[in-house]
Amino acid sequence: MDIETKIELVTRPPTEEVVTVEELRRIFEVEEHPIAYNGWEPSGLVHLGTGLICAYKMKDLIEAGVRFKALLATWHAWINKKLGGDLDLIRKAADHFKHAWISLGVPADKVEFVYGDELASDREYWKLVLTVAKELTIARVRRTLEIMGRKEIEARHVADLIYTPMQVADIFYLEVKIAQLGMDQRKANMVAREVGPKLGFWKPVAVHHHLIMGLQKPPVWPLDREKLREHLSEVKMSKSLPETAIFIYDEPEVIRRKIRKAFAPPRETKYNPILDYVKHILFREYDSIVIERPAKYGGNVEYHSYEELAKDYAEGKLHPLDLKNAVAEYLIKILEPARKYFKQNREAAETLQVLLGAKITR
Repeated sequence: MDIETKIELVTRPPTEEVVTVEELRRIFEVEEHPIAYNGWEPSGLVHLGTGLICAYKMKDLIEAGVRFKALLATWHAWINKKLGGDLDLIRKAADHFKHAWISLGVPADKVEFVYGDELASDREYWKLVLTVAKELTIARVRRTLEIMGRKEIEARHVADLIYTPMQVADIFYLEVKIAQLGMDQRKANMVAREVGPKLGFWKPVAVHHHLIMGLQKPPVWPLDREKLREHLSEVKMSKSLPETAIFIYDEPEVIRRKIRKAFAPPRETKYNPILDYVKHILFREYDSIVIERPAKYGGNVEYHSYEELAKDYAEGKLHPLDLKNAVAEYLIKILEPARKYFKQNREAAETLQVLLGAKITR
């Protein structure tokens, strides 16, 4: 595979940003199989963002010949008090996440699943964490707390300030050249790019993917780009708000109910969760989509691009309810393999049952 094709795969949506494409090109010029990673706090059930969106990018990078490491960051989740700070339950959630991506078509033999416990058991890892921490001021770390889903004022414990040095250390400990994370993790990647050369390491390329919106109305409406940055953690899909999230194993009727109740203002194409799913999921899966509707409302209509559909929606030619009904049916079809997997795989089903009985914490 030529380098430009590899770059196209890495930059393929839902990628929103690459820092920088030229640096990415140089990596592929000298390394045929560079290491990339993403890291997740195993913290509960798996929704469209943690599941589908992350699976898309894992598959893109694997296709590009990258060695992909999936860090199941158990200790990070423990510090962040996920699942009530129960480390055993967090480890069970890590197994659950692994099953989730496999159920969505991520080739298990092409991914190295790394558990946070493995890092935490190595003295050299903690030496690296402290080495990174020595380069950072408290004020600098506070400004990165978005990576924990927190605001600066929410840092109340010393452990909160250890989180960013740990995440930056992960990159160098795992020999990662391409850090492929969500847009909400951008600040940690920028710190890694800043301190890497100072510590005798490299400057990792940062690849950031889109964050799927939750089904709820944003806390501030209308939104603009500046307000979105300010309220990102409240706008993105969250497992701690189950009625505003589509989980990958939700039954068809549950998906239909959640989508019907979703915030989807007529004629509004920006920050509209239903259109968000059309753009980043439906048109990722299909070359065209069909909106079924009664003849008296214009009959069925087929769209071959997101732009074409969004134009009709903005002009009022496509009703929110018709779009919602179609999106629900497409999501049901897309998620069918995951539903089947979690019913047929005994270990996966057991992890799901354990987490369904757990209290999910923000």
